[in-house]
Amino acid sequence: MGVNGPHRQSPAGRPEPREIRVDIGELVLDGFGPSVDPGRVSASFERELTRLVREHGVPLAADGAVTVDELSGLPPMPAGLSARRLGQELARAVHAGLSGRGEVTR
Repeated sequence: MGVNGPHRQSPAGRPEPREIRVDIGELVLDGFGPSVDPGRVSASFERELTRLVREHGVPLAADGAVTVDELSGLPPMPAGLSARRLGQELARAVHAGLSGRGEVTR
């Protein structure tokens, strides 16, 4: 994940990056049945993560550019979710990690 570009001030007076780039190398769906469509999960994940970053930013990057190699310690996902819901929940878990909950490897 990278945060680039000059910062601007938020309404609360904090610096905010003009561009946020999140690169997910691989989204692994171990433990989910064949009925879960990885393409639909990925699309839902991307939409929800984009929404969360726009609304809440990336607290780990509040002081400038940051690169995160791995997020771990995130909550497990229930196996019975639809592809759309699974993508949303995965995005929320990743955003929680980018917000300082979970373990970050830089």
